[in-house]
Amino acid sequence: MTRSALKAVADDLDVPYYKAVGDECELFEHAFRHRLPLLLKGPTGCGKTRFVSHMAARLGRPLYTVSCHDDLTAADLTGRYLLKGGDTVWADGPLTRAVREGAVCYLDEVVEARKDVTVVLHPLTDDRRLLPLDRTGELLEAPDGFMLVVSYNPGYQNVLKALKPSTRQRFLAIEFDFPAPEDEAAIVARESGLPEGRVVPLVRLAGALRALKGQDLEEGVSTRLLVYCATLIGSGVKPERAIRTALIEPLTDDADVRQALLRVADIALG
Repeated sequence: MTRSALKAVADDLDVPYYKAVGDECELFEHAFRHRLPLLLKGPTGCGKTRFVSHMAARLGRPLYTVSCHDDLTAADLTGRYLLKGGDTVWADGPLTRAVREGAVCYLDEVVEARKDVTVVLHPLTDDRRLLPLDRTGELLEAPDGFMLVVSYNPGYQNVLKALKPSTRQRFLAIEFDFPAPEDEAAIVARESGLPEGRVVPLVRLAGALRALKGQDLEEGVSTRLLVYCATLIGSGVKPERAIRTALIEPLTDDADVRQALLRVADIALG
């Protein structure tokens, strides 16, 4: 699909808002055109899921999103037999539906899924682009419109939950991070409706809190939480209360750390 055609599709559809901060949109388009799987890595709440939603709509493809977790199995993705009205019928899982329809399948936090999931993904991530369904005896070949996208947060990786090199090297990879302050302020203002001038101090506070990651905090303030905070302020909640509710309380349950973060907020906001 040409760039002009992609723009026409984007103009005709309700494309989720996403502000590019680099060449990630172009790289996604190249990966799609060449039928290459894509890995997105970056901190929680930095825009990975919104990016995939934006690109699927921009490309005019259906999107199946799966939030991976400890109990997610290969059968949850591919499908299983179910009892309906006394009959046993096969029900496709989201990955199988995406392959059949030529859709984008997005596996969020793929490292959280059980290990048998990656075994199912391997034939889809090389030149075969196949999905074997052992229980039905089918061997599905992915059409050109199908694309597999996975993501994970490297900050949460440990020895037990990490992508094997043999799996990682089947994907193109794009690293995500929080946008530059001016870009993040524009994004939060656009998403929350709060004037950008009132968002700038919140972004400055987020930067100060993110600097504490690895010290008192496991994770910094996400762009998502900034949008929540700005939305509260825009609806009439006092800034101090909105900041505590959206930017401080979600980060920690430790009372001492919480008080320290509130002091950081006082200093950052002047």
